Amino acid sequence: MNSSHQDFPHQSPERGSQLSSPRRLVIGDVHGHYGGLLALLDLLQLQASDQVYFLGDLIDRGPASAQVVELVMSRGYTCLLGNHEQMCLNALYGRPLSNSWQAWLMSGGNDTLDSYGSNGIPRDHLDWLRNLPLYLDLDDVWLVHAGLDPTREIEEQSIQEFCWIREAFHSCTAPYFHDKLIITGHTITFTLPGVQPGQIAQGQGWLDIDTGAYHPRSGWMTALDLSTGIVYQVNVFLEQRRKLPLSELVATVEPSRIGRPFHRSAFRG
Repeated sequence: MNSSHQDFPHQSPERGSQLSSPRRLVIGDVHGHYGGLLALLDLLQLQASDQVYFLGDLIDRGPASAQVVELVMSRGYTCLLGNHEQMCLNALYGRPLSNSWQAWLMSGGNDTLDSYGSNGIPRDHLDWLRNLPLYLDLDDVWLVHAGLDPTREIEEQSIQEFCWIREAFHSCTAPYFHDKLIITGHTITFTLPGVQPGQIAQGQGWLDIDTGAYHPRSGWMTALDLSTGIVYQVNVFLEQRRKLPLSELVATVEPSRIGRPFHRSAFRG
């Protein structure tokens, strides 16, 4: 697949207020910002037939992780496992006071526990988190929290790649799939070379839509309409909203500026 935004799958002119067909909407990292998520969903003007996908990292760092998880659960939205959900589960199901526990607390886990109050995280929330998928194949689009190792086949990869990878994925010099666009969160886009706060990052066969909702340098929370290529954003600090074509918000990341590029001799669809 050509990584150019001009080849974004199924782009079509934006529909009016009366939506004629279901949309596929992907939402980046929320990190406990419930008010921002409500504003973003309001901006989306969702219809009952729309399909909504979250890329993970619903929790930690923000003030209302419990409310975010409850909303996504109760509405039946699809969500992937992010590294922050994995840290939470490792901490709660691992040994008390282990390194996993401390790592989670230092990465925003304290904020999540505070949002749940003295009763702690309820069993139904934990069971839901434990069953989140690592990736989702939508035929023309492949959703994953962090990315994948471009030198290995899908079946050879693990939660470490899908939830945590950064440089090895972003520095790939050719698309992993020839017929799918990979969409990720995890890495705040302005931390990549040449990308400004609020912009979406584009590489070889991938888009990163984690625009840093919790970060004071950004505050932007992002949703991408796969049906139209329209980007919806709210700023959780400034209470701003905007809706723009992907072409006006995307910044291309040069693999050579990230690190040693990886090469893949064969790609699978």
